[in-house]
Parts: sequence; C-alpha cells; structure tokens
Amino acid sequence: MFLKREETMSKLVKTAAVAGAVAAALVTHTSTATAQAKEKCFGVSLAGKNDCAAGPGTTCAGSSTVDYQGNAWTLVDAGTCADIELPAMADGTARMGSLTELERDLPAS
Repeated sequence: MFLKREETMSKLVKTAAVAGAVAAALVTHTSTATAQAKEKCFGVSLAGKNDCAAGPGTTCAGSSTVDYQGNAWTLVDAGTCADIELPAMADGTARMGSLTELERDLPAS
C-alpha cells in the first residue's frame, strides 16, 4: 500500500508541474499580446509622467518638464492616440496626441 500512495503523490506532483507550466505559458502569451496592443503617443503626458524619450537634455521615463511636451511619449492603447482629449493650447488651437514627435509645448531652452 505504501508504494501506491507514493505513486499517487508522484502523479499529483507531475500534474501540478504541468499545470504550472501551462499557466506560466498563458501569462507570458497574455503579456505579449497586451504589449503588442500599445503604441507610442507623443504630446499627451503631463510633466514627469512620460514613459520615455523626452527630447534633448532629458533621460527617459519621468523626465519631461512640460505638460503635453511634444517630444515626450506615453504608451497608450493602439488606435487611441488621436482620440485622447487634451486641453486647448493658450491660443485656443486644439491640442492632439500624435504617433510622431511634435514641435509644440517644448521646454524653454
């Protein structure tokens, strides 16, 4: 009877190991799919809240110094960049996000 119990435990351990491997594969797949559904959107982040690339003189994440800085980007859901509602610029011109760097709202040199 001791051998049967040992065999049962061995099967349980193997089953748990396989289930864990499957779960890990699913988590990895989900993370990859989520990352693929994002895109860089320039000119939508608040000062210090950008994800990366805030232009000359800055390092990376959190380095933008101006709200809606045109050369700083934030990752957003793919296809939503131009739809993000932003306050108008001081002259009343509409301010929109862009998939490429913008020349507006840059820090003073």
